[in-house]
Amino acid sequence: MTEAIPVTRTVDHGTAKLMPDVDRERAWLLTVDGAPQSYVDLDDPAHLEFEYARRLGHALDVAAEDGRPLDVLHLGGGALTLPRYVSVTRPGSRQDVVEADRGLAELVAEHLPLPPGSGIAVHTADARSWLEAAPDDSADVLVADVFGGSRVPAHLTSLGYAAEAERVLRPDGVYLANLADGTPFTFLRSQLATFGALFEELALIAEPGVLRGRRFGNAILLASHRPLDLAALARRTAADVFPARVEHGPALRKFTGAARPVEDGEAVPSPEPPDGAFGIG
Repeated sequence: MTEAIPVTRTVDHGTAKLMPDVDRERAWLLTVDGAPQSYVDLDDPAHLEFEYARRLGHALDVAAEDGRPLDVLHLGGGALTLPRYVSVTRPGSRQDVVEADRGLAELVAEHLPLPPGSGIAVHTADARSWLEAAPDDSADVLVADVFGGSRVPAHLTSLGYAAEAERVLRPDGVYLANLADGTPFTFLRSQLATFGALFEELALIAEPGVLRGRRFGNAILLASHRPLDLAALARRTAADVFPARVEHGPALRKFTGAARPVEDGEAVPSPEPPDGAFGIG
């Protein structure tokens, strides 16, 4: 078998690099401008390497009964790690992936192709524009994992955006978002306030050290109209190789504090991570 070699390509929003994992035969790390974006094992799509991806995987696992096919909308594609995960853990699922970077989508399709019959359709478009054109009540789960560089774009943080997500989700649907922040958590609190204005149920998955303000890091937001199985979620996240807590209820309301929902005109991107927060050494 020929040895896998790294692939570097200029894409729409920077320089993408695919690097083979020396420990796993058909596994690849995708970076854009040095920031890790995705990790995919083509032989084992259920393997999730990154902390945030594992937490989104746990949330997807408890979103419905084991194995039940779901209609999932992914905003942000990267190397399609989570769509591949859903396709093997919930066979028969129908998934749409919206990726703004056409060059990146073409690189992934060329070097990390989807298997036949995956049920995954990739669309190159702006996430919010695509969402605004999507039909009402068309998704069981919406996964937002969109970063311009290392920041969540401003137009995907507002009340207007959240209202579009709520419209596209079915009444029992679940919204999941990968966010990033550090103390004093102005951005993260604003997102909790924004989605709390539209959804009755909120939860946050994060490493305790991040929530205590010890370091900048990822946090997974869950929002829905129905109670989620947070006990099962908490068990999975606590037992993970990267343990995390599930915050909800009064503790989460206390964390949100006096933060207000974000209107479109005042929306800002998530903060720039400190040097080295997400880089590859």
